[in-house]
Amino acid sequence: MENPFRPTAGATPPDLVGRGGVLDEFAYGLRIGSGAPGLLTIFTGARGIGKTVMLGAAEDLAIASGWAVISETATGGFLSRIGEAMRRLTNELGDGPTGRRVTALSVAGFAVTTQLAPEEQVDWRVRGSELLRLLAQRGTGLVITVDEIHAADRTELSQLAADVQHFIREGLPIGLIFAGLPAAVSDLLNEGVATFLRRADRIDLHAASIAEVERSFAETFESAGKTLGSDLARTAAEATGGYPFLIQLVGYYLWQEAERGPGGLDSAAVDRAAAAAWRRNERVVIEAALATTSGRDRDFLQAMAEDSGPSSTADIGKRTGMRPNAVGNYRTRLLDAGLIEPAGHGLVDFAIPGLREYLTPRPTY
Repeated sequence: MENPFRPTAGATPPDLVGRGGVLDEFAYGLRIGSGAPGLLTIFTGARGIGKTVMLGAAEDLAIASGWAVISETATGGFLSRIGEAMRRLTNELGDGPTGRRVTALSVAGFAVTTQLAPEEQVDWRVRGSELLRLLAQRGTGLVITVDEIHAADRTELSQLAADVQHFIREGLPIGLIFAGLPAAVSDLLNEGVATFLRRADRIDLHAASIAEVERSFAETFESAGKTLGSDLARTAAEATGGYPFLIQLVGYYLWQEAERGPGGLDSAAVDRAAAAAWRRNERVVIEAALATTSGRDRDFLQAMAEDSGPSSTADIGKRTGMRPNAVGNYRTRLLDAGLIEPAGHGLVDFAIPGLREYLTPRPTY
């Protein structure tokens, strides 16, 4: 059996640990169609918490139910790319027999609408309505997923929200699922351009319980005939902190350890796997997240790292010499970047596992 763990952004893991029931409302919405609450959903959570994975799981569920799927990321021009995907699906369905099933269509590399022939440059809403009526005739519908919504152009997002709301009012079978960082999504939803999206079913993704991770590790290794005792499974699970990306990383390196010899896994192998996982998490998640921070951003974060838990903004101000308004400004910047999260009145904490340890000076000998 090949290594089933996939520590790559958006890759489907062997087990959606701690996500049982999350897509139940969405699945029910696919059954009853237009207007179902679960068909309008927003996933939020810290970097590496599994937002993109949940989008993929929703897409797979939609396809299995016979719905068409258009998958996008909220980079510039995403609305035009969705329009192009609609055009292609409409052309395909218009020539196809009634009752044929449609499949997913990812449009990241397609030309934008403004590059189409003049006769194809029709209104986005008209194009969407035409496609949705064709799908409704076949007893199915369309699900649009948009990742990294926190980076979306507000004008494009406003247009998408307005048109989807129009489709719902017309009783057309449409689903819309977003994913983005929590603080930025909250700010976006508070803007007037996205009022309609406030009614979305917002699902804040959190770390899985250590017990769930332990069970998943034990079952995954056992299914491949690899021995992972309960104590080792528990140690490996604790090394992940329940953080989905680290679950995949620890599992991935632990599987490699199991492949290296017939002697089975021991505590040393678990320690090596955990260390390799945390090193890669630092390179792939933490260093990438810090790449766009300023010197004063880092001062703020460094001041937080002095605490073993949530930090008081008042203490951060004293440690950095920042005035209260400056502390507030940098707090907002770092919340929007997904590096920190609110932890109570006047308190903040790190949003990415391992960030505190990364910023804490290591002793030298």
